Amino acid sequence: MKLELRGITKRFGSLTANDHISLTVEPGEIHCILGENGAGKSTLMNVLYGLLPADEGEILLDDEVQHFEGPGEAMKAGIGMVHQHFMLIPVFTVAENVMLGHESTGFAGFLNLNEARKRVREISAQFGFDVDPDALIEDLPVGVQQRVEIIKALSRDAKVLVFDEPTAVLTPQETDELMTIMRQLRDAGTAIVFITHKLREVREVADRITVMRLGKVVGEASPTASNAELASLMVGRSVELTVQKQAARPGDPALQVRGLTVIDHIGQLVVNDVSFEVRAGEILAIAGVQGNGQTELTEALLGLQQHVEGEIELDGNPLSGLSVRNVLDAGVGFIPEDRNEDGLVAEFSIAENLMLDRSDSAPFVKGGTLQLGFRSTFAAEKVSEFDVRTQSIDTAVGTLSGGNQQKVVLARELSRDLRLLVAAQPTRGLDVGSIEFVHKRIVQARDSGIPVIVVSTELDEVDALADRIAVMYRGGIVGIVPGGTDRETLGIMMAGEQPDDPNGPAPDPHDDEGRSGTRGEAA
Repeated sequence: MKLELRGITKRFGSLTANDHISLTVEPGEIHCILGENGAGKSTLMNVLYGLLPADEGEILLDDEVQHFEGPGEAMKAGIGMVHQHFMLIPVFTVAENVMLGHESTGFAGFLNLNEARKRVREISAQFGFDVDPDALIEDLPVGVQQRVEIIKALSRDAKVLVFDEPTAVLTPQETDELMTIMRQLRDAGTAIVFITHKLREVREVADRITVMRLGKVVGEASPTASNAELASLMVGRSVELTVQKQAARPGDPALQVRGLTVIDHIGQLVVNDVSFEVRAGEILAIAGVQGNGQTELTEALLGLQQHVEGEIELDGNPLSGLSVRNVLDAGVGFIPEDRNEDGLVAEFSIAENLMLDRSDSAPFVKGGTLQLGFRSTFAAEKVSEFDVRTQSIDTAVGTLSGGNQQKVVLARELSRDLRLLVAAQPTRGLDVGSIEFVHKRIVQARDSGIPVIVVSTELDEVDALADRIAVMYRGGIVGIVPGGTDRETLGIMMAGEQPDDPNGPAPDPHDDEGRSGTRGEAA
């Protein structure tokens, strides 16, 4: 089935998320839509799938104009979508999830699960999926859960299949398996739309590439284009994709974590007996699929978790049990993974956000009086130093782009007298130009002798920054390896195994405490 979009436009108030976008996807083709977060890719696919109405433009399937009032009509027309966050019921079986919304009944009105099981087996056999129709979703690895999403779409006779950022929760090995599946689907005649911002994946699997920037199509590219060429199209200028850094010169251990255990607010064990150290002047990257305890680990270091056991020491002084204010006062800088929720106050100005964690002391406050002159001078200096694109330090930070918001967070945290920097997903949602800037500043912090922890689910980022890499799986650290360790080895560790471990996956620390579901939550 041929898919054509003609002049699709979608507005949200004064924001034009999609601006007269036109493209064609042929049967038996993988058409990649490449662009950074905020480029309008997902909005465009939500219009295609009937989740959002277009303000202008047409959707055509085999040259016939379509009018979708919702996803049900899009599915009936032959469009399927595999979402970044899977639409599966964890306590249902594979077959139950596949038939959900398309239930058929047999004798006396009972659900006809046998038909769903048969369909799962047929599609699994056709594409080599090896999925048990009676397995519970919550018991399946994330990569297999994604196959269930694909089976759901194919069971409804999808001829156009949309993958929206499908590798965000996958290990490298699971990503490679997905690439193979996509090629099989293409060879069977399915038209595939692949949404991503990852250059390596685009060049590996795409037949054609459309690049979007700020809601518009800015060009098409060949899969043979270099990363630099694709990045330049995405950002609108040339970008240095390789982090330039000298070999680390680590000093004495600065941060020491021993036996750290965290129980979350619903009583689940989310960090299990974690121990590591970070030396002055080195970057320890914590890698792993999202949802394996990384968030709770960083929150425990900052004093944000309530139920914590173990020891945390910085320069020989205990951080365990301290309030967030006292942890910050001890010299810990924090770049949170959600800058809008935890890093900034959107309604406050840039100048106000730059003094957030020092608003009760000198030099911003003296004798109980806010020093407006100093605040303005300080803000102007940091806006210049960190290249924050704004017309005024009094601009509300919520009106800035994601990259400029992150620069404000960086400027605030790196302008303090730091003893430790914790950066959680520091480039999430940023364009490659902003990523380049953030990486440079993190390396500069390391080179000034600050110990740095970078938590990232992006292996390219881990590879670019890390001097050592700790891999987390289900709340524990599988192992710590040198920076530059190959992706295959890291992928094996992200699945819970040591590369040379003949005994298979690491034990699940939640078995005796109830299911954590951390990998399931990543779905």
